[in-house]
Amino acid sequence: MKRSTKITTAIITFFLIITLVIIGRTMIGNHFKKKFSKRSPPGIIVKEVAYKSFSENIESFGTAISKKTTSFRIKRDNLISELTLKDYVKKGDLIVKLKDKNIIAPFDGVLGYRGITGDILGSDNSIIITLDDNSIIYSDLKIPETFAPFIKKNLPITAKFSGSKNKTYNGKVYAVSSRINAETRSLLTRVMIENENSELIPGSLLEVVINYNERDSLGIPDTSMMILGNKTYVYKVSEDNITNKTEIKIGIREGGFIEVITGLNEGETIVAEGLKKVRPRGKIKPIKK
Repeated sequence: MKRSTKITTAIITFFLIITLVIIGRTMIGNHFKKKFSKRSPPGIIVKEVAYKSFSENIESFGTAISKKTTSFRIKRDNLISELTLKDYVKKGDLIVKLKDKNIIAPFDGVLGYRGITGDILGSDNSIIITLDDNSIIYSDLKIPETFAPFIKKNLPITAKFSGSKNKTYNGKVYAVSSRINAETRSLLTRVMIENENSELIPGSLLEVVINYNERDSLGIPDTSMMILGNKTYVYKVSEDNITNKTEIKIGIREGGFIEVITGLNEGETIVAEGLKKVRPRGKIKPIKK
């Protein structure tokens, strides 16, 4: 073999070996890189889309009114003895015995004093006794006329008052005026509340919420949606646990849930919490609460 041919063969062999070494190192590097960089899918809380009850509401304020109330004026000089009242009387119970007559309770209720004055009956001092039936509390609300088409008798309501801020009292719309007040542009509405244990006190200010347009709609947790511009999205989870960014249209928000108008179907699974860990077309490990 000629000298030049040997040199050429050696050079080719050298470069071939270098090439094989580079390819081998690259393949081994990629193998270990893939092996050690592989991470398990993140655990994400998911929830199935289901129907929930939604309703719109009107907030208003009103004064608590007793179901029945009456008062008795007693002259001090007509008392047989020092006046002592019971806290509660039933219909037919003796309230007070006077020199000329007895005062009998016309209905069940709570007794109290309105006050002692010297100017109600001329110069004679008088004691005014009140009797209130607080088993049911009414309240008159002035509802803006824009809500007039929605206000109907027997609509459910909830109420709160400052004396018991953490408790909610349930009731309903008892009566609705037949006309709009032209001066206030409002519709007079009376609500009724069952007052168990007489916790609501007549004269107190009530914060009342009237629920209307009740309906069953698809609902999702409000932590599951993303707002980008004027569009709303959720991550829908496929059967193989791949997340897909899906546009939806929403309605009202109530009790931590959002009403879904379009974009989802009942029974589909969505990401409920942990949106920052999710990527479009990414794989997750679903966690159901």
